Amino acid sequence: MKTRPCFTLMGRALLALALSFCPLMTVRALAAETAASASASALENSVVKVFSTLRGPDPYKPWSKAQPQEVTGSGVVIEGRRILTNAHVVGYASQVQIQANGSGDKIPATVLAISRGMDLALLKIDDDGFFASHKPVPRANVLPDVRDAVLAYGYPTGGTSLSITKGIVSRIEFVRYNFPVSGLRIQIDAAINPGNSGGPVIAGDKMIGLAFAGMLNAQNIGYIIPNEEIELFLRDQESGAPKGKPAMLDVTQTLENPALRTYLKLAKGVEGAVVMTPASKDAAYPLKEWDVITHIGDFPIDNQGMVKLNANSRVRFQYRVQQLAKDGELPLTVVRQGAPLKIKVPVSAAHPMLIPSLQGNYPSYFIFGPMVFSRATTEFMAGPNSNAGVLTGMSFAGNPLMTRRGDAPDAEREELVVIAAPFFPHKLMKGYSTRFFSVVDSVNGVRVRSLAHLVALLRDQKDELLTFRFQQRDAEMVVVPRKEMLAATESVLTDNGIRSEASADMLKIWNEKTPVN
Repeated sequence: MKTRPCFTLMGRALLALALSFCPLMTVRALAAETAASASASALENSVVKVFSTLRGPDPYKPWSKAQPQEVTGSGVVIEGRRILTNAHVVGYASQVQIQANGSGDKIPATVLAISRGMDLALLKIDDDGFFASHKPVPRANVLPDVRDAVLAYGYPTGGTSLSITKGIVSRIEFVRYNFPVSGLRIQIDAAINPGNSGGPVIAGDKMIGLAFAGMLNAQNIGYIIPNEEIELFLRDQESGAPKGKPAMLDVTQTLENPALRTYLKLAKGVEGAVVMTPASKDAAYPLKEWDVITHIGDFPIDNQGMVKLNANSRVRFQYRVQQLAKDGELPLTVVRQGAPLKIKVPVSAAHPMLIPSLQGNYPSYFIFGPMVFSRATTEFMAGPNSNAGVLTGMSFAGNPLMTRRGDAPDAEREELVVIAAPFFPHKLMKGYSTRFFSVVDSVNGVRVRSLAHLVALLRDQKDELLTFRFQQRDAEMVVVPRKEMLAATESVLTDNGIRSEASADMLKIWNEKTPVN
């Protein structure tokens, strides 16, 4: 029986009279339709458009910021009078505004919390009255199933009003987000385009995750951050001392190859992941090379290094770390030399790297005469990464930016100090080729451990001549007169419109002791 005409022909003014002639099924259907319409309207009212003005770092002019970039994204109202969105929508934002669906007003917002690794951020606004009519969207507390129908809400490029696209859940995986953070990722075939980032994805009447990425040169592939990851982020922020997601740093491989099983002398039926490189070489570290991890907690690991997510899905076993780690330790069962052994492995969110990310900060720098020094960072490597010729040349020369890309810091090298920009034009650099992208090895024979160490060395140096050596094959050394370099710094700053010879942290070190002239 079609119920819609009964409602349409009578009109809203005669609804009561119409219902008296409609069957009970019609009444219930109309009530359900009305409730669903109200729920959809409330949901749409809680999805906002986010406007950000971003001022990112300029790693090749570390004394300045990159040009302002205007971006838009989406966000959703959650409990606590907050708005959830993606970190990449508001990272390095100098200004953030939000606009509700159908509203002509933009409301100033500030970033309350951010996790670049998980690509999540929280916004707050000063207008508490906003939340009286824009309610939190309820979140599901279980993962969706593959083939579940979903709706993606947001403000993608191509229009100004709220967009809603329909699709299904295609797959669920545990993958790398932003190094070193990994997490669950849900793939859907509902269209997700630039501007959708930060918008909710709904199954039934509840949010199952947050849109955060699409795939270039592919159709109907979009990705969302599921609620499980969002809850971890929210709990971490609410703890008052965010630590990030714990992770295993040990390198493992699959146990599929029969020759590998023979080499390890494994009994029939033993399944798991083989430890290739333990996270630490310390003799006291619980995991050893060639250990076979058979269980994480009580969850068995198969020969592809996977664990069951649900009846129909498997994911990499490292997914269980975020559920099972407690007080910085993770319970594992391993087979070592043929015998099972229960151990606890330390896990942490920290992953120190010789070439780290800026993590939302701006680069430190120090200008000494016509030379600009800074730290090597993943952002600094963006230039070489986009130029195959430069990468080839750096690799051939043995530049540590290539050869030590994945290394951890050590006592000898806490970080890599680089020439962050071509030498400024000056007579003191006559005859020297620019050392742009070179790593500083030593100053007057003293190995440079860090940028702070370099600044201290230059500050306390008394020799008339300074000799800079660089860590790569065939790199010419640069010899300059110390006093002239000191004197040249001010004119270089003036000529190039640079306000300070150093970032605040390096300037503090430089001023701790007056240089001897």
